[in-house]
Amino acid sequence: MNLPRLLLVDDDVELVEMMREYMEPEGFKVDAAHDNTAFMAADPATADLILLDVMLPGRSGFEVLKEFRKRSDVPVIMLTARDDDVDRVVGLEIGADDYVSKPFNPRELMARIRAVLRRTNAEPRSAATSEQLSNLIVGDVELDGASREAWCRGQVLDLTSAEFNLLEFLLRRAGEVVRRDDLSQAAFGRQNGTNRIDRNVDTLVSKLRRKLDADEGIERRIKTVRNAGYIYALPTGKER
Repeated sequence: MNLPRLLLVDDDVELVEMMREYMEPEGFKVDAAHDNTAFMAADPATADLILLDVMLPGRSGFEVLKEFRKRSDVPVIMLTARDDDVDRVVGLEIGADDYVSKPFNPRELMARIRAVLRRTNAEPRSAATSEQLSNLIVGDVELDGASREAWCRGQVLDLTSAEFNLLEFLLRRAGEVVRRDDLSQAAFGRQNGTNRIDRNVDTLVSKLRRKLDADEGIERRIKTVRNAGYIYALPTGKER
C-alpha cells in the first residue's frame, strides 16, 4: 500500500524526529530536510504534503515556498514560531494552504494535515461528496470539482487549495450573503469568529478578486456586505 508522503522541512532536528515518530504510526511516510538545499534534493514535488518552517537557515520558508509555487501545487502547511498575523497573511499570499504556530499540539497538527489532504484530494476520492465532484458554472466562471480546476472567461485560474475551496463555496451560494466564519470553514476546514481568521479570509477574497477580475472595467464579482460577509454576484438578470 502506498502511504501518503510528508516532507518535513525544519532545521530543528530534534523536533523533526519527534514529529516523525508521531506521524509514521498514523500511516504516513515521512521524509525530512533541514534547509533549502536538502529540501530541493528531497524531490518535494512528489510529496503529498509539505510542512515548511518559516525560519530556515540561509533562505526563509517564505522564499522557498514562493519559488516552489512556480512549479508545483503540492499542499504546504507553514510552521511559524511567531504568533504574528503578518506571517500568516504573507504565507497565504504566496500560496500556503494552512499554517500552524509553534509550539503545537501533535494531534492538532495531524488534524490540520488530514484536513488539507482531504481538501486537495490527496486522500481517496471516495471521501468526496458528489456535489464536490460536480461541475459548476456561474456566468463566465466554470469550476470542475473532480480535477479541482477553474476557469474564468475561458482562461485557467491559478488557484491555491484554499482559494479553490473559497471560490467553490461562493459559487454554490451565488446570490446569497455568506458569513466570514463560514468562508473560514470552507477554506481552512475550521471555524473561528476571531478577527485573526476574518483577516485571513479577507486576504483570500482579495487574492481571488484579483484573479477573477484581472481585466480593467469588469465589475467585481465578490462583493463585501458590511457587517455580514460577502456575496458572489449573479450575472445580470439572474438575481434571486
